[in-house]
Order: sequence, then C-alpha cells, then structure tokens
Amino acid sequence: MRRVGPGVGHGTHTLAEEDISVLVNNAGVAGPVKPLTEVEPDEWDGVFTANVRGVYLMCRAFLPSMIGAGRGDIVNIASVSGKRPLLNRTPYTASKMALLGLTPTLAAEVGPHGVAVNSLSPSPVRGPRMDRNFRLEAELTRSTPEEAERAFASRAALGRLVEEDEVAKALVAMLAMPGLCGADIDLSAGVIAPS
Repeated sequence: MRRVGPGVGHGTHTLAEEDISVLVNNAGVAGPVKPLTEVEPDEWDGVFTANVRGVYLMCRAFLPSMIGAGRGDIVNIASVSGKRPLLNRTPYTASKMALLGLTPTLAAEVGPHGVAVNSLSPSPVRGPRMDRNFRLEAELTRSTPEEAERAFASRAALGRLVEEDEVAKALVAMLAMPGLCGADIDLSAGVIAPS
C-alpha cells in the first residue's frame, strides 16, 4: 500500500499514473472547538480545505485511471459527527456532512464505470487527536479532560470510544464486499444507536 504524504494532493500526479485500484480518503482536520460565532473564516476554510477539498482533489486525480481500468474502490472516511449535532464543532461536523453527500452522488456517477464509492463513519477514535479535543472541551465546560471523555463515551451504547484497529478492520471488510457501492458504514460503538 502506498500513502500520500501530508498536504492536500501531495504526490497525486505521480501516483495517479500508476495502476491503483483502491483510494482511501482519510482527511480529518479537527478544526476549532468553540461556538460558531467565534470561528474565524480562515479556520472554517482550513477545515473544509482538508476535509472536503482534499477528498475532491484526490478523487479527481485518481478517478480517470480507475475509470479507464473499469475498476476501483474509493472509501471516504467520514464521521458519525456528520450525522448528528456536535456542539462547538460546527466546521468539522459540516465538512463530514459534505462527505456523506459526496459519497452516494459520486457512486452514482462512477459506479457504471466499475468504480465503487463508499464511506466509513467512525465515531471519535481513541488517540492524540481526541485527547486534544477532550482538553479543549474541558476548558469550555469547566470540567476535566477525563470527565469530557467519560461524558462522550457514555453516549455510546458500548460505553467506549472506537479503537484504531477497529477502523482498519472495518475498512478491510468493506473492500472485501464487491457489491457495496454508495453506502456508509457506521463504526460508532453505538453512538448513533437509537435510545
């Protein structure tokens, strides 16, 4: 597997010329954690540049070779945050909602050419990025990062965050389903499960 390095579109011209049949768009700039009225336009644009424009640029670069080969899989890593309100995270949530709209639309467009487009929507994944978000949320709510994490985890049916290896396993499972196209798979530990 080859990875495109940091930066939107870095290395796409060289890689797009190769016979690559799988593209995973895993852009995830968290952006600011504050009310929308305090979000600066450049902060908003930064989130959308990475999370939406980056996906567009990668798809635009790789689709011609996939269409030419008559096969390919694109998986956009969205988020359960694109399916429900997430206070003080409007730019991030709106950007992930955009991916959830892009995925089935692009699937309808390129599916007839043998290219499947799907999305995977994990809930927040345990790691440094969520540690940062829990610290920022704690500042806003005058709590501790541990309390912020417990409050978030309590909203999941399983009472926990998703682990990194679970995302990798879900991605492999999705790619093993040749009939999957235009779908979104929730990997949320039950965050969006009905109560």
